[in-house]
Amino acid sequence: YGRWTAINGVSDLDMLYIMPKSKWEFYNKEDGQSRILDDVKDAIKARYQSTNIKKDRLVVCVTFKDFHIEVQPVFEQDDGSFKYPDTYNGGSWKNTKPREEIRAVKEFNEEKNNNLRRLCKMARAWKNHHGVVMGGLLIDTLAYNFLKSTTDYDNKSYLHYDWMCRDFFKYLSNQPKKDRYAALGSGQHVKVKKDFRKAAEKAYNLSLKAIEASKNEETDANKKWKKIFGRSFPAKTTQKTEAQLSKSNTQYRNTEEFIEVKFPVDIRYNLEINCSVSQNGFRTCLLKDFLLRMIPLSVKKDLRFFISEIDVQKPYSIYWKVLNRGPKAIEKDCIRGQIVKDNGQLEKIEHTSFSGKHIVECYAVKDNVVVAKARIKVPINGE
Repeated sequence: YGRWTAINGVSDLDMLYIMPKSKWEFYNKEDGQSRILDDVKDAIKARYQSTNIKKDRLVVCVTFKDFHIEVQPVFEQDDGSFKYPDTYNGGSWKNTKPREEIRAVKEFNEEKNNNLRRLCKMARAWKNHHGVVMGGLLIDTLAYNFLKSTTDYDNKSYLHYDWMCRDFFKYLSNQPKKDRYAALGSGQHVKVKKDFRKAAEKAYNLSLKAIEASKNEETDANKKWKKIFGRSFPAKTTQKTEAQLSKSNTQYRNTEEFIEVKFPVDIRYNLEINCSVSQNGFRTCLLKDFLLRMIPLSVKKDLRFFISEIDVQKPYSIYWKVLNRGPKAIEKDCIRGQIVKDNGQLEKIEHTSFSGKHIVECYAVKDNVVVAKARIKVPINGE
């Protein structure tokens, strides 16, 4: 938010509360880091009595209905940086330099024809649509590093954003495996929560297809860009919308729902789902084993989708979406795609009944915000 690189859907705000310098000696003693967080928590609780407020290792977490603020009490230093409390292992004071990060974004954005902030926003749309676990500061740092590595877009604007996105995703996919980066401006360590390179490679390949499609007026390249950035990417205005085409050419009902319509999406945590395949008389196997061995998944099988990994702190709610695609789904008027809440079992039981490309998505919703999502494709062959 402070770097002007956030997009709609942001639900988590980091806030520094600058303490009076006269209080430094009072808190700069044994257990002072824990005490300052307790005092800030009590002060906020006195004003917001019915709000969920708790102390964490570094901050005071204030959770409203659909918004989360992490309040960090700090002491301003002569160089413009801030000392903040860390209660880990007996307590210590750490340094943060957000003003240097804000200044670096502003100056470099102007140097790069306003392309830095726009690239940061587009990268956020991509990570939210595909469930890529990347923090905002990491995205901004990588976008900064990419534009710093090339002069190709110093004077380019919207007309070249397709190439800029393509090259950015290629840059991400070619990054060496790291567990942290030095943040733009401040140089502070920015943690890599999960390897993003495979997702970036997929986005790079999709961008190649979108750019190729743009050369043909009969091909809707916007649909391909939507696969990268989600529904916020505009539809091609010169053609009928998908809903109009489906209504005029077929009789099936387009019942698909979209999670971003129901909740804000701000991916911050990891979520993985898997699927076990079973049938009477056969050994139960994982779907990924079928796909790796290139064994066709036929009909009349039972599928159990389940969460194999999640790092969202409880409490949270789980939602599922099952979408059928292909001619058979249209013929049978069975697109589905409704978003349903998990029944508490953290699993979704399905059955293969007709061929086509089927998709199952899972969402973790915390404080009315989608904070993690996962998708698995289920190709079914034969009747």
